[in-house]
Amino acid sequence: MRGIMKKIGAGLMGVCICLLAGCAHFPGGLAPSSTPLEGRKYTVLGQTEGSDNYVLLFCILPVTSANTIRRAMDRACAKGGGDALIDVTVESHSEFWILFARYVTTVEGTAIRFNK
Repeated sequence: MRGIMKKIGAGLMGVCICLLAGCAHFPGGLAPSSTPLEGRKYTVLGQTEGSDNYVLLFCILPVTSANTIRRAMDRACAKGGGDALIDVTVESHSEFWILFARYVTTVEGTAIRFNK
């Protein structure tokens, strides 16, 4: 009888641990460009992406700075070597683990450089 109780207890603990972990995905949005393009000529550089994330220890204590679309967009521009992005998409997802939570925003688009 005692062995069965230990197995049930271990099974319940396993279920509880699984319930404390998970993730969620959220579509963000679409935009034709990250800045106004009217009357400006530009060169297309290619596809790029950038991300920013926010980590909380015990889902309460911040470990990193805030998660922003602007920072993710700036990283995508820098990675693509451009001044701005066109055909922009934004997505975010959340991960919840036993000891921490992580929120990630990803920006994808086509890098462009304005002609002088």
